[in-house]
Amino acid sequence: MKEALLGIDIGTSSCKLATFSIDGTVIATASEKYAVYYPEKGWAEQKPEEWWDSVVSAIQKLLKMPEMQEFTIVGIGVDGQGWSMIPIDSDGKVLYNNPIWMDTRAKDICDEVKAAYGDRIFEVSGNPFEPTYSLPKLLWLKRHHPEIFKKIDQVLQANSYIVYKLTGAKTQDLSQGYGLQCFDMKKGEWNQEICELLGVPLEILPPIVKSDQVVGSITAEISQLTGLEIGIPVVAGGVDAACGTLGVGVIAHGETQEQGGQAEGMSICLNECIADKRLILGYHVVPNHWLLQGGTVGGGGVLDWVKNNYCLEEKQNAQFHETDAYYEMDRMAKSVPAGSDGVVFLPYMAGERSPIWNPHAKGVYYGFDFTKTRSHLIRASQEGVAYSLKDNLEVAESAGAIIGEMRAMGGSANSEFWTQMKADVTGKVIKVPSSDTATTLGAAILAGIGVGVYKDYQDARDQTIKVKKVYHPNPEVKKEYDQGFAQYKRLYQQLEPLMTE
Repeated sequence: MKEALLGIDIGTSSCKLATFSIDGTVIATASEKYAVYYPEKGWAEQKPEEWWDSVVSAIQKLLKMPEMQEFTIVGIGVDGQGWSMIPIDSDGKVLYNNPIWMDTRAKDICDEVKAAYGDRIFEVSGNPFEPTYSLPKLLWLKRHHPEIFKKIDQVLQANSYIVYKLTGAKTQDLSQGYGLQCFDMKKGEWNQEICELLGVPLEILPPIVKSDQVVGSITAEISQLTGLEIGIPVVAGGVDAACGTLGVGVIAHGETQEQGGQAEGMSICLNECIADKRLILGYHVVPNHWLLQGGTVGGGGVLDWVKNNYCLEEKQNAQFHETDAYYEMDRMAKSVPAGSDGVVFLPYMAGERSPIWNPHAKGVYYGFDFTKTRSHLIRASQEGVAYSLKDNLEVAESAGAIIGEMRAMGGSANSEFWTQMKADVTGKVIKVPSSDTATTLGAAILAGIGVGVYKDYQDARDQTIKVKKVYHPNPEVKKEYDQGFAQYKRLYQQLEPLMTE
């Protein structure tokens, strides 16, 4: 039997599973969807039990696929969405639905904590105390449901909950620590001072382990339930953004991942701890490295919105081949020069994250007149997303980060036009690896490191990740975009006072 590695990704809308041969080739994939619940304004919850049911179903489907019959799984890695808060009791029962990364119910608590303790929490954790993070949600649970808080045995993250269900091990990997501001970002350990200030018992915080550490193996019960062999090693895994960063081959200082999925973002690999309040700082899944991250809510989701509302004919013509609509939109955008003839788009379609952190920010198109067309709308939308990426990169550089080449992942990396635009806007070389499964590949690589399939991360990258295309920035085109970016910045600064709830 040939050896394979299994990566499990717990995303916002679904779980995605993929098996890989040792050289990184995808063998088989499976996925299952689950719901997001919005019980009140500002709340966004998921049920971890539904994640688990979906994972079990996907594993069962995966193992029955013909492609898997000549392979044996030798290691499992799990990645998951960040900023979860999953309280379990001593029997492993989930005590409360998980407020996911977009949940803001803890805003009042955050205001109180920031007023009381100023910058002390940021000095320790390297991250601002905002309601979307895990710790404010835990404090919200303590205040509003003290009877539930008292029953907590451990607080888990998305990946560690699935790891617990597979193995019985209760862990906290380093890369997920950034969601809890009682985590010391320089030392990689829980900070007792912050725990005491905020009333968080240290004993409910799981032991911190490296992402590639084997923490358990498939139990007999889980083997019977899923079909996985008893004893397959399972590593701790990590946050999805860090696993995706590994999955495109970003493992060294200065290398940067560009995320072009539903949202746009970047993760800069650092060999030193550099914090900035405008950005997000966490540990990489690669040991002794950090990730300085930024993200906008407007990414591929913006192009989806344009397609669904203003490109109905293209959408209808491509109903059996969804990607054809995007290719047609690219073709239309190419008919407009760089800078969109003065049309500028602010991609703040659901508020904005870094670097402005304004939940009331609004999407804006500026510069339309009777000469403008749908093609201007499409191109300006793509440029606005690229400007938001440049904005985050410039903030990171001002904080002291060194940014070398970028490696792209996500659906928009399949657009040669948009990826070239991002290279021209940012002035950075962008490489696109051959796999569209970067996040699950990153989780699988962690498993491969943990079980000794790869001798180190360089070896893993050399064996599994192949670059299929390289985009070099055009200096002349960049000059046009520099003017558009300056207008992009001025536009928000002048409109910001109007962007209220």
